[in-house]
Amino acid sequence: MRRLFDAPHRQLPLTELRDRVAANNQLLLTAIVAVIFLSGIPSGWLADAPQFAAGVVIVVVAAVASLAVPWSRIHPSWVAAIPLFDIVAIGLMRTSDVPGIGLLWAFPTMWLSSMGRIWFVVACVGSIGAYWIALLFVPDFELTWAVVVLPAVVIAIGASTFNATRRFLAQRSLLDAQTERLTAALRHASRQEQLLTEVLDTVDFGVLRVGSSGEITFVNDALGRFQQRIPEFGRVDGAEQIFAADGQTPLRPEERPLARIMRGESFSDVVVWYAVSDSRRAALSLTARRMKDADGRPAGVVLVARDVTEERTALKARDSLVASVSHELRTPLTSIIGYLELVLDNEDVAEAVHRQVDVAYRNSERLLGIVSGILAASTASRMSAEVTVSPVDHDLAELLRSSASDLGPVARERAIRIDTSDVIETPAYIDPARIRQVVDNLISNAIKFNRDGGSIVLGSSTDGTNSWFLVRDSGIGLSTEDQDRLFERFFRAETGVAGTGLGLAISREIVRAHGGDITVSSTLGLGTTFMVKLPAYAAAPGEETAP
Repeated sequence: MRRLFDAPHRQLPLTELRDRVAANNQLLLTAIVAVIFLSGIPSGWLADAPQFAAGVVIVVVAAVASLAVPWSRIHPSWVAAIPLFDIVAIGLMRTSDVPGIGLLWAFPTMWLSSMGRIWFVVACVGSIGAYWIALLFVPDFELTWAVVVLPAVVIAIGASTFNATRRFLAQRSLLDAQTERLTAALRHASRQEQLLTEVLDTVDFGVLRVGSSGEITFVNDALGRFQQRIPEFGRVDGAEQIFAADGQTPLRPEERPLARIMRGESFSDVVVWYAVSDSRRAALSLTARRMKDADGRPAGVVLVARDVTEERTALKARDSLVASVSHELRTPLTSIIGYLELVLDNEDVAEAVHRQVDVAYRNSERLLGIVSGILAASTASRMSAEVTVSPVDHDLAELLRSSASDLGPVARERAIRIDTSDVIETPAYIDPARIRQVVDNLISNAIKFNRDGGSIVLGSSTDGTNSWFLVRDSGIGLSTEDQDRLFERFFRAETGVAGTGLGLAISREIVRAHGGDITVSSTLGLGTTFMVKLPAYAAAPGEETAP
């Protein structure tokens, strides 16, 4: 991944700067002295000032030394020799009584003062001492305020340079520390960025980040592979073929995932089908989340794509198999029910045999209804089982007591008691056969997932608009995660108990087809309660069943 920051500009160490400082300082002083020297040639005063010429020679020699000597390779204190020689040279030039020469002591004073407190003292003492010694060789010298003013100026310049140097070194030290911290932070950020990139490139789901202005700022390897497999993936033009979760309904341009992302929408587990070729399609599960920066402003969207083609194909194959098996079961069941009806119509059959055949006949009809429900669930849409009902006015109490009676032998085998004392006459506008299927399924589950010697409580009530019945057991209970998925088709919370995982899904669809609903509350280890709400009476024309 491209690095987000460049490395900070490297600062030269003080040892590398020493050569440059020595050369620059000395060459500047040499240039000034050369100008003064050359200006004195035409006027002829140099002939009467041999000390000035000697001072010039010393300055020039010091300049040559500043260029020739590798100061960065020797001890730093040796560089102080050049400004000390300059102090002596300026003193020699000052004895010639050339006006303004004394100001040149400012250069070596500043140089030495920048090297530390001791050298600041040496510079002030040396420059002032050289100045006073030079005055002794000046003819007709008179004691004036100039004897004090120039030393004061030199001390002021040295002090200012010393303080400025200290501030500069302190700022440089702070800057170096900040640079080190910034460099460490950049290295850490680079490592984190590299680690994140490697992790995202390792996973098998695609990750795409879209910036706040709509540009794609990150794509991991898996998403790149998706784009190789599905060339149209990631485009929003009109030529793209995208289908809804059913694999048949084309999505309008504004409904397509990437178009929704560009609008700043968030969504979860949206399944879409892309045309891979004329005969093949690929399914992707897409999840998009909006991001915000540290200030809470929009920072783009992250899209996570997962290939669910095999999973969706397997689900379709499973539903097709269930539908085929259920369809094949209906024919022999219909034949069995027909023969049982013939036996029941025969008046010569003994009363005991008639009762036994009647039980077999009723259970065969229930089994045919269950098979029909499975067939409906397997051929239905993803969200609905498309259950058809024929409601009439009926008493819920009759269904609850009848189901409890039929399932009583199964419960008694495990010493489970079914309590119907709370079951009262409860009118309901229902399809009795369908709701009986729901009641049987709930009580059967309460027996299967109960403890030996446990109990099951049935109850019913009505408020005149809606009617309810409940099935409460003292069984193993359900976790929160299992409760969230309990009504999914083929989901089984307890794999050690026989079952298909279709009963509760079909039961909910049956109840909803009546305009009601079914809810569950459970505590792991303590038991589970199912509450079923149904309309009490048929809705009048123009009315809807109360929620």
